[in-house]
Amino acid sequence: MKNILLILLTVLSTSIYAQMPKSSLPKPGVISGKVIDQTTQQPLPYVNIIIKDAAKKIITGGITDDNGLFSIKNIPEGNNTVEVQFIGYKTFTKPVLVDRKSSKINLGTISLEEDSTTLDEVEVRAETSTVTQKVDRKVINVGKDLTSAGATASELLNNVQSVSVDSQSGNISLRGNENVRVLVDGKPTNIPASELLKQIPSSSIKSVELITNPSAKYNPEGMSGIINIILNKNANMGFNGSINTGVEAGHYVRYNASTNMNYKTGKVNFFGNYGFNGGDRYNFGYVNRPGTNNQDFIFINDNESHLFKIGADIYLDDKNTLSLYTTQNWFDSNANGRAIITDNNGNLIEHSPNTQTSESHNQAYNVNYKHDFEKEGHNIEFEANFSKNDSPNFLENRFLEGSQPDYINDINSKREGTLLNLDYTNPISKNGKLELGAEYRVNKTDNTNLTTQINFNNSSFTYDRDVYSAYANYNHKFGKLDMQVGARFEQYKIKGIFNQEGEPTEIVTDDIFTVYPSAFLTYNPNEKDQFQLSYSKRVDRPSVGQVNPIREWSTPLITSVGNPDLVPQFTNSVEFNYTRKIKGGSITIGSFYRNINDVINRATYKDPSDDNDVRQILTFANFDDTDAYGLEFSANYKIAKWWRANASMDYYSQKQFGTTDLSDPNAPTTEVKADIFNARISNNFTVSKKLRLQLFAMYRGPRKDIQWDVDPMKMVNIGANYSILKGKGDINFRVNDIFNTMRFKFDSTRPFVQNGRFKWESRTVYIGFNYRFGGGKNKARTRKRRDNNDAQGGGGFL
Repeated sequence: MKNILLILLTVLSTSIYAQMPKSSLPKPGVISGKVIDQTTQQPLPYVNIIIKDAAKKIITGGITDDNGLFSIKNIPEGNNTVEVQFIGYKTFTKPVLVDRKSSKINLGTISLEEDSTTLDEVEVRAETSTVTQKVDRKVINVGKDLTSAGATASELLNNVQSVSVDSQSGNISLRGNENVRVLVDGKPTNIPASELLKQIPSSSIKSVELITNPSAKYNPEGMSGIINIILNKNANMGFNGSINTGVEAGHYVRYNASTNMNYKTGKVNFFGNYGFNGGDRYNFGYVNRPGTNNQDFIFINDNESHLFKIGADIYLDDKNTLSLYTTQNWFDSNANGRAIITDNNGNLIEHSPNTQTSESHNQAYNVNYKHDFEKEGHNIEFEANFSKNDSPNFLENRFLEGSQPDYINDINSKREGTLLNLDYTNPISKNGKLELGAEYRVNKTDNTNLTTQINFNNSSFTYDRDVYSAYANYNHKFGKLDMQVGARFEQYKIKGIFNQEGEPTEIVTDDIFTVYPSAFLTYNPNEKDQFQLSYSKRVDRPSVGQVNPIREWSTPLITSVGNPDLVPQFTNSVEFNYTRKIKGGSITIGSFYRNINDVINRATYKDPSDDNDVRQILTFANFDDTDAYGLEFSANYKIAKWWRANASMDYYSQKQFGTTDLSDPNAPTTEVKADIFNARISNNFTVSKKLRLQLFAMYRGPRKDIQWDVDPMKMVNIGANYSILKGKGDINFRVNDIFNTMRFKFDSTRPFVQNGRFKWESRTVYIGFNYRFGGGKNKARTRKRRDNNDAQGGGGFL
């Protein structure tokens, strides 16, 4: 693995050197214009503009912005050729003469004509995932990645740079930190991310956005930023669709299927997406306390998920667009397992089988209306989103006769969320743009827990959050420098009421007003280099699970309880990125620094109610301020005509804090420096027009946190794709974790000396089939972008 990365870096370094400018002679020419669709007369964003010299050699280029505009500078004198290229359209070519008298050439409006000979399929989709570095985010366009076929969002995200998903808990982290906000189609959901990611099939995902330093236009929750999962939606003329299905085998066999369809006629585009995943999953492991006991676990989960999305884009006229959609999630899980506890001599202490059935129905309804004024880029947009989730959960634990009574937990949780958002954009000058907006968010949670567990009583709680916010952003371009400053103003209110039979009611409230500033600087000295510097203030507010004082669940030896005294932690984040286009690809190097106040960390300590000194409490607490920093490197390079590679490496460091007893204010605080290193590389080989191969490898370095010292993890996957049925069908094959090396192995000294290992079905074999049908033509009409900054970034991966 390390040798492969070293070879790739050597090749990239050589290419970078080869691309350095050989001359500093002045190049006075400027070519500008606007590109539109010939039929719809709508501007086309992200169109490639290529400038060639008299020898037909490419000398420079660029892309159009959201309004279809482009301006290419530093054109050498002489006879040149302008080519305008866009997938699904005929290439526009025009010769131009640049000299001292005509150094500024405006080509006016260029109308691109659709190429009917190339648009006979439902969708033109990249063969591999590509990464684009934009002003405030990285966009990973999920291609036909062979090692992610038939997987869930959890497994797909493990292949994405800077992201890690815990295969045991499902918790997601960005840049080594779990304080990350997960959105679907730019909207919050009502279910925890660890559950959500298991419910979304990878075939339903179009792209993943990593917004590590969001602007004031976004709400500021999530210290490490935002992961936005974009689901598929076509906008091709006529009726089009695709069908995916497959079988995955590990310890058990699982099945998946999905379909993606659209029908566009006149001014209406109807679209629908359905995905299914089902089958058993197997996990096992142990936790050993030398000289005391050994715990042996087996978990079997029979999961079934259905994801359904349907909606329509209605183009009322050239100035008004109405979009509506609903997303429906159904997730059922029947889990069973057992825990066996033995003493130091191997004598049985406890045998505890358990079963757990859970259901989840998550609903989201969205309406979006956009009005464009006469002036280019001047618009107002209103959005309303309502979501609802019902999650009944029934748990039954059984024990050895005489050790402790069997018990059940019958838990029902209901959540509702409403979001109203208004955005206004006005280009107030040639180089300046003003953005204003307001948002109202409300989230309500109701939970009841009926239990027969000893020392636990029936309980219930409600937890309501109301957020009122407004923002202002101003963007101004000074030649090659693009600047944006902004601030978000938020009034945040919560009220939690926690009831437990036999105990007094506990009420948690918070009402705080905060200003969250942000600033972005982007410098493009030429068409190949881009420098970005940004700052933002973020917040991590305690979740309901972190503040809930009711002991809601337990294993034979661990009890979890929230801390109602938690306060929010605030983060000031500074980030720098450099992107360089090179022949055959590009590279991005980034770094960040965070200052974190009132750090929220897990806290684990001995259960004071246990006289046998074997049980422990797991909770959360605020600790001292701390710093975090990290470095990132990513590259995309075409090594040969038949070989393209994507690679990324990242390193993060942050201090973590813990305590041995929250009830004792004088108890010592433990401090640990957590260092995390990750590396990934994906090699894509084109063997023939019909056969492609993929080799993926990842390494997750050892890490130390407040609870465990965790061993490194590594994995190698292979995949193959064979095209059939005249290019409209594909057969996919993959083997994940060929060497069966993925596992969670740890040693710990807090609060007890213990070690353990957990393993899951990481080595699997998958075979699947994909078929595309329909004859629509891509109108390339883009729908609403949640943030206009999304379209301003030059550079990125080719």
